[in-house]
Amino acid sequence: MPTLPRPRKRLGQHFLIDPNITRKMLKVAALRPEDVVFEIGPGRGALTQVLCERVSRVIAVELDRHLFDYLAQTCAQHDALELHHGDALAFPYDTLPGGTVVMANLPYYMATPLLFRLLQERDRIDRMVLMLQREVAERMIAEPGSRDYGLLSVVIQYHTKPRKAFIVPASCFRPVPQVDSAVVCLAGRPDRTPADVRFDAVFMKVVRGAFAHRRKTLINSYREEGWDESLMRRALEQTRIDPRRRAETLTVQEFIALAHFCSPPLL
Repeated sequence: MPTLPRPRKRLGQHFLIDPNITRKMLKVAALRPEDVVFEIGPGRGALTQVLCERVSRVIAVELDRHLFDYLAQTCAQHDALELHHGDALAFPYDTLPGGTVVMANLPYYMATPLLFRLLQERDRIDRMVLMLQREVAERMIAEPGSRDYGLLSVVIQYHTKPRKAFIVPASCFRPVPQVDSAVVCLAGRPDRTPADVRFDAVFMKVVRGAFAHRRKTLINSYREEGWDESLMRRALEQTRIDPRRRAETLTVQEFIALAHFCSPPLL
């Protein structure tokens, strides 16, 4: 039996030790035998082993070379497993089949970049079941006007239908982290069209411009970002959005409406 790799603080590793959490994640994922699962950061394989017995194919990417070697030995009997060594941010997502299910225990320091990367590839992903820091999960599902509502909330809710499934206490990990985690399920939006995809870039610019200076009003934030003030005032007037409001008070639908009125010259 290969030596169990020790957690590496530099990579933010906290290994899940409670099999009940694994079972609950599988229930949330509602996997079918024909599914393909993309697992980010399989670690010591607590979830990987079970996935290989449940679905037709498991594509797992592990950054830590020691863990990769460990998994290559301990999971060698599973023909369903396709193991990759590397950074999930640089993974060739165009190789994933359509309808892939993403499952991951995201390291705290990489959660947000990985979320945005996965959203870029949402057309290949059916749904995501992710374990991450509870604070990040709260931001993903936050409502306008709340303390946690921000750019991440808007982008996640624009692209997916997020749902917080359950809380994972810190005691379920080794080493024990300083904060609790949560499992969230992000379901894709089946009503998306090619026109929506082309609109995404405009939407992102409008949202980023609004949140660029969070403490400022909308019109002042856009002005600080170099936007044409007269055109922006016209867009806000057309969408009946008070320019004195702040970004965290706008709903996703209001951001969508605003983006529709922002012409290419404005952006």
